Amino acid sequence: MTERLFKILNEDGAPCHGGYGAWSLPSDDAPGEWMPAIEGKLIACENGYHLCREQDLLEWLGPAIFEAEYRGERMDTDNKVVVREARLLRRLNWDQRVARLFACDCAERVLSLFEVEYPDDDRPRRAIAMARRYAVGEAIFQELAAARDAALAAADAAAEAAANAAARASDWAARAAAWDAASAGRATALGAARAVRAAAWDATWDAQTKRLIWYLDGEFDR
Repeated sequence: MTERLFKILNEDGAPCHGGYGAWSLPSDDAPGEWMPAIEGKLIACENGYHLCREQDLLEWLGPAIFEAEYRGERMDTDNKVVVREARLLRRLNWDQRVARLFACDCAERVLSLFEVEYPDDDRPRRAIAMARRYAVGEAIFQELAAARDAALAAADAAAEAAANAAARASDWAARAAAWDAASAGRATALGAARAVRAAAWDATWDAQTKRLIWYLDGEFDR
């Protein structure tokens, strides 16, 4: 099976994790143009086009995720690959709605840790449920703000406890869902990334990656 590679960018094709310039974006029926070949020695974070493998995605979430390919020289590092030439093949199914839903999944994965310690405190669970409602257009901003505040209070109550990971994950899910749609593109994705990191303390990285790929490929909409 051919290895899938990815590139995370801003909506307009500009880098969101460092770098400069803008990538050629794909259209509905054609990939983007090959980016100019990099000269000199490939050096991670300094010289080369940086792409992600599936196992790297959780670390680099951003506003827009594309499937990409490369040709020529390649160098692998712990959390990315560096290549001499690359292009974007297609944009994947990742936007504010998907980011919020994925953040909720990440929070739910460790929610039981919080509820074991605080069985009578349903604020994180209610915050996640509200975030899901907002993602599908069934809740308003004011409701989400209240859920966010409740999740923050729950996180404060769980400070220094092992269940704090679940509380923080729930908080980030609520925050991701609560941001105003007009300015939430990048912030939502970053919120989802933080939720992933919190959840990954007690859940497998592979499971979260598989869930993310499921969203990126649009399986839940089919």
